[in-house]
Amino acid sequence: MIADRRAGMRILVRESVRPLLALFAWDVVVVLAFQLAHRSWMDQPALPFSLIGSALVLFLNVRNTAAYNRWWEARTLWGAVTNNARSFARQMQSLLGGAPELTRAMIGYAHALRGALAGADVSGTVEALLTPELAGRVAGLRNRPTALLFEIGVAVRVLAEARGVHPAAQAGIDRILSDLANAQGGLERIRNTPLAVQFSVLPWLLVRVFCLVLPLSMVQELGWITPLGSTVVGFLFVALDEIGADLEAPFAPGLHAVPMAAITRTIEIDLRQAIGDPAPEPMQPVDGVLA
Repeated sequence: MIADRRAGMRILVRESVRPLLALFAWDVVVVLAFQLAHRSWMDQPALPFSLIGSALVLFLNVRNTAAYNRWWEARTLWGAVTNNARSFARQMQSLLGGAPELTRAMIGYAHALRGALAGADVSGTVEALLTPELAGRVAGLRNRPTALLFEIGVAVRVLAEARGVHPAAQAGIDRILSDLANAQGGLERIRNTPLAVQFSVLPWLLVRVFCLVLPLSMVQELGWITPLGSTVVGFLFVALDEIGADLEAPFAPGLHAVPMAAITRTIEIDLRQAIGDPAPEPMQPVDGVLA
């Protein structure tokens, strides 16, 4: 996620150079062909292209709104994971009288969830936070975050019974685990359900076809300065398409992904401090990007 506006502008300019040059080069070719070797088929009226452009903007707006909603929902669900992890650590201290091994397991759960969503191997990080017995029980399982929640729930029940905790208090902790499972389910739904192919393929194709024919509608009026106007207008459509493409996969590695590493680091800091463990430093943006 781009966290610095100034760095974000540099990144956007850097990402824009290649499509801008491609659009400008094509517009120059069209202008030269029109001015030096004019053909009747190049006399295209501007009105149809204006109508097509308006319809294309509406289509891109619908796709980009859907893509942003996916990204924002993913960030909201990670906020729920963060809040419930903090509540779990507090309940371990206030209701169970302290259970540092379970609090560390909750940190391991956050890292395991991040790895599962990003398709990254975080086994070393997770295993370092678990007891050997717990690490052995969840090793090799297909859905390690779910397995960890299950094992944490069982351990909470055993510990609550051993310490004589009232069942109502135990039920409160179980509700926190249920909320975590619900948030995880939402995150998995976003990961496993991509946008419809109409939203992911058609915008890319239609925008590029539109940019190819756009200078034909401008060259009669603008003449030699067509590359200036056509490139700017074409780039707006390309930028709209790229924005939607960047946001529709919020867990894929990239500049615009949900900063799951930073979120899980925040969870680790808060939960380690709650039990008196040494805590790592918060993650900082690198070149304006927070991972």
